[in-house]
Amino acid sequence: MTPDRQKLTDTVLALLCSIAPEVDPATLVPNRPLRQQVDLDSMDWLNFLVSLHEHMGVNIPESDYAGLVCLDDVLNYLQARVDLP
Repeated sequence: MTPDRQKLTDTVLALLCSIAPEVDPATLVPNRPLRQQVDLDSMDWLNFLVSLHEHMGVNIPESDYAGLVCLDDVLNYLQARVDLP
């Protein structure tokens, strides 16, 4: 994993843990549906996506929500849209 990808992953996981503090990031499987792994309801999921938008400055239109299923999906989506220092 590149340093930029690791930084992005750390940020995304920190935001996820702020929504769902019971999440243990070490147990997440990047290519499995994230909501099932952490048992997020639709409101928690929306709050997570909003926090990504607010923290990272990436607009995530509702039409893109269906493509954000796994942690890898979220990371790939953000990596394509954000400039990391």
